Amino acid sequence: MIILKPVFAFFYLLLIARILGNKQMGHLTYFNYITGITLGTLTANIISSDTELILNSIVGVGIWGGLVLIITWLSKKSSTLKVIFQGKPIIIIKQGKLLAESLRTAKLNIDDLLMMLRNKNIFSVRDVEYAILEPNGELTLLERPELLPVTRSDMRLDVNDYKNLPASIIIKGKMIEKNLEELGLDPAWIYQELERQEVKNIEEVFYAEITEEGKLYIN
Repeated sequence: MIILKPVFAFFYLLLIARILGNKQMGHLTYFNYITGITLGTLTANIISSDTELILNSIVGVGIWGGLVLIITWLSKKSSTLKVIFQGKPIIIIKQGKLLAESLRTAKLNIDDLLMMLRNKNIFSVRDVEYAILEPNGELTLLERPELLPVTRSDMRLDVNDYKNLPASIIIKGKMIEKNLEELGLDPAWIYQELERQEVKNIEEVFYAEITEEGKLYIN
């Protein structure tokens, strides 16, 4: 029994992990991170518990895995629930300027932010066009155009500011109205662009975004 319990626990956790998928194992969000820790703890109980209590731990792992699948499914159906359970990206720096309200929302102080920038080899806020705090706590950066590798200035090309941050406009045939409002775009313009690119129905579009140049990219 001493040998069988860890062997069973190993394959049982492997089965649950395969069911939950790569996203869960990648700890892409705090929700995934907490789930991973909990599943690990419950599985450890299978190894360390008395034979009479093993069934409780097995049921516990199964119930927790089921809840994760349900919450993941609900999050796909509702953007509100997705934000509640998985969080959302927060723009911390916009066009070289710190956003104080975003720092408060992210519970991030300036010293921590500067440390995160230094970890990305950025030593000045003014060198950053956009900085986004992702739901997993990672900081994603878009450097100013003139500082990008093989810069436009090195190639003696005009250096133009970004018109906007690339933003999702259509996901699985549905228009993201919030992003349209933030960019000040008219839905009619989107439909005109779809027609110009020979897309007859918005439901045919799996993904579309507004590029930094203000153009519509359709996938």
